[in-house]
Amino acid sequence: MTGLAIIVATADAERLQTALRLAASHAALGRRTRLLFDQAAVPAAHLGGALLESCLELGADIILCQSGLATAGLEADALDARFQFGGMVGFLAALGEDRLVVV
Repeated sequence: MTGLAIIVATADAERLQTALRLAASHAALGRRTRLLFDQAAVPAAHLGGALLESCLELGADIILCQSGLATAGLEADALDARFQFGGMVGFLAALGEDRLVVV
């Protein structure tokens, strides 16, 4: 079954909410769902609130860009243990037949 890979490219609140609603809806259908919070979007990951929590509970993978973590001065071990860490190359390498959306 085709999955959905979403790149969250900015910390803009409206775009973040759209990405999370899209991810939660797709995950609710039982489909593979992955979000990559790229560079500038990494600090916004904790602003997702209930929608982000829903994504995690529904089985979506939330991946934070390692470079974005360093730029924001964040430590991976201080964040939600359910977050994964990686980068654009690995995210795209795992794309396969999944659809890609950039928000």
